[in-house]
Amino acid sequence: MGRYVNPGNEQFARILKKKYVDKTGIISLFDDTLESEKSLVMVSRPRRFGKSYAAKVLAAFYSCGCDSRELFEGWEVSRADGWDAHLNRYNVIFLDMTGIIRASGTAELVTTMDALLVSELRGVVADAGSSAAGKGDALTSALWDVVEATEHKFVFVIDEWDAPYRLAKGNVAAQDSYAEWLRSLFKDATFTPHVVAGAYMTGILPIKKYNHQSAVSDFDEYTMLDPAKYSPYVGFTDEEVKGLCEEYGMDLDDMRRWYDGYRLRYRKDWGVGSRPRFEWQELDIYAPYSLMRACERGKTGSYWPSTESFRSLCDYVDMDFEGLQGDVLRAVAGGALRVDTGGFQNDLASIRSKDDVLTLLCHLGYLAYDSESERMYVPNEEVRGELRRAVAGSSHKEVARIVRESIQLVSDVLAMDDQAVATGIQRAHDATCTPLFYNDEQSLRAVVRSALIAAVDDWARVEELPSGHGYADVV
Repeated sequence: MGRYVNPGNEQFARILKKKYVDKTGIISLFDDTLESEKSLVMVSRPRRFGKSYAAKVLAAFYSCGCDSRELFEGWEVSRADGWDAHLNRYNVIFLDMTGIIRASGTAELVTTMDALLVSELRGVVADAGSSAAGKGDALTSALWDVVEATEHKFVFVIDEWDAPYRLAKGNVAAQDSYAEWLRSLFKDATFTPHVVAGAYMTGILPIKKYNHQSAVSDFDEYTMLDPAKYSPYVGFTDEEVKGLCEEYGMDLDDMRRWYDGYRLRYRKDWGVGSRPRFEWQELDIYAPYSLMRACERGKTGSYWPSTESFRSLCDYVDMDFEGLQGDVLRAVAGGALRVDTGGFQNDLASIRSKDDVLTLLCHLGYLAYDSESERMYVPNEEVRGELRRAVAGSSHKEVARIVRESIQLVSDVLAMDDQAVATGIQRAHDATCTPLFYNDEQSLRAVVRSALIAAVDDWARVEELPSGHGYADVV
């Protein structure tokens, strides 16, 4: 049992000692792809959406360096027929790229990884890779030697695969070297099918448009724009949250308002042979990290991760693309944005347009994507507050002015100063609406929402509320 090669199951066992929402069903999805043309999988998620949990679960299940039967019995995966056919049957390489970079830096990343892995592989087969000494391909040679000696192929589990691209934006040489390393493992027709049973990579960003896309182009991608069959594993589902609310005594509607809003639509397939069947399913997905913090502390609020993430958000929102800040304001106020996601290069160093920024914010979890309408929106109150703070701190004077005026308008509403409120709404109306749509009902509704953007942290907005003989548009 090694640190990177055939690790034990201690990390999954540690997860089970705390509250664990059963997501072991992801094993069955990946299990079906092993040793097939679909065996290379990449699942991208925002920070704190359970990426590392899934990686640890898979490593514990497949690694032949441990016996994990007792840990998995009773969970969802164990209720499937033949669930244990691949249990602890593969050589596993488990890499946390963020941790490796912290230890080695980016300049020597590939050299360090090769040395670490070859050393541990020789703990499995003493002379693994020795025939390639001096030829520069010791790792692939060592992997091949281990497969021949043990008769077990490798499953790769790579967590935070995109860390070299995120943490070394300016080091093109290191990125190129890393891309070639991936190519040698997963894009070599004389090596990959014979040695690699499957690979599961996680990251924040998708992979298909990096400069060296051919290095990883054979991976099936499941992203925040299109998570497909992996949708139930993006975060917590409504049914799972109902159970958590009962267990922790939390209010379900309050949890929905704060952490729900990632509405995903995917095709669920069943049936075999010549009669495949499917149905479309829609899921409400909650941000798991924040929701669990709310359960543990007994109150809802913002648990969005780290000041570093917030500084990055401010940098993106403050980018000087025409209309960007206005679109973010409209989203914060409850509007939906039509965004062209096709131009985004999945590279933090190559953001060239407003649409690139908005697409990035979706991958980071600050916006959600409706695949039917092809529009983006702010999913919940936690994210809305983060975006509003980022906009309020913008270096763009016009945006900052709008936020300041909204704060004053909320104060005027609470003080029941009708003249001041009328003046503030009129000012927002004149600034927002063109003469052609000056009296349009939807435009007026949008004016009220955007003018009161500062209220989103502390007040709930209700639309189309029954009132007397009709409906109040916005309350």
